[in-house]
Amino acid sequence: MSTTAQHLQKHRQRIIETWMKNQLTDAALRDDLMSNDELRSQSDELLTALLRAFNSGNFDDVYSSDYDQVIEILNDISITRARQGFSPRETGQYVISLKKAVNEVLEEELKDDPGALYQETRKTDSVLDSLSMITFETFIKGREEVIFRQTDEINEISTPVIRVWDGILALPIIGTLDSARTQIVMENLLQEIVNTGSSIAILDISGVPAVDSLVAQHLIKTVSATRLMGAECIISGIRAEIAQTIVHLGIDLSNIKTKATLASALQLAFSMTNVEVRKINRNAGFKLMK
Repeated sequence: MSTTAQHLQKHRQRIIETWMKNQLTDAALRDDLMSNDELRSQSDELLTALLRAFNSGNFDDVYSSDYDQVIEILNDISITRARQGFSPRETGQYVISLKKAVNEVLEEELKDDPGALYQETRKTDSVLDSLSMITFETFIKGREEVIFRQTDEINEISTPVIRVWDGILALPIIGTLDSARTQIVMENLLQEIVNTGSSIAILDISGVPAVDSLVAQHLIKTVSATRLMGAECIISGIRAEIAQTIVHLGIDLSNIKTKATLASALQLAFSMTNVEVRKINRNAGFKLMK
């Protein structure tokens, strides 16, 4: 057993108590996301693995097999915390607070031997600093996974295909239309065309903040894909500023049916499917007739 491991193993209980105190007194502690019992169990497991790694005498390479279990535990902790909603600071503080507890024990144990204290703290600081970086990097990867998943879920929710009438679908697009979202739009629209046998699809871009050449190309791709499925596509929500931008960019939408409003597009769709709208009276509203 290494000298460092001997010092720390001797005061293992004190380390865990000091470490827990450091975490529980931190103003940023999220006790709403994790109970104190869970935190203690998690900390105890990591400390046990860390002391076992220290026992190997390897303080230079945390990526060696000596630290496999330590890194595995830290990776699980980081990913879990990323999914639970912890911040990067809160997760990084987890290892930093352990470093403070270890240093406190070493300072007390070696207070009469400054040279040995320097050597021991230098070794443990090097290891714990490296582990802190690993923890932070893993946490960031976990957060990115969460963000990507949430983005996919939002895109799915924000591209609903609505069946407004027999043979007529409407897809309101809200927000920026990029390549990834265009793919989702096309997949959802084409699948619904197959499911309903619809012959007309209305793409309403009233909620699209701006149309540039890239957005226009995405729209054209969607229209082309729709036509390949045997359905006609109408683009509605062409505001004056969007029309000016399209003309300025030299984008040709002459072969695509466009309307200023969704109501106008729906009226065109009715006429294309031989549906007539008739007003009955003021109280009864209107009646659709074929």
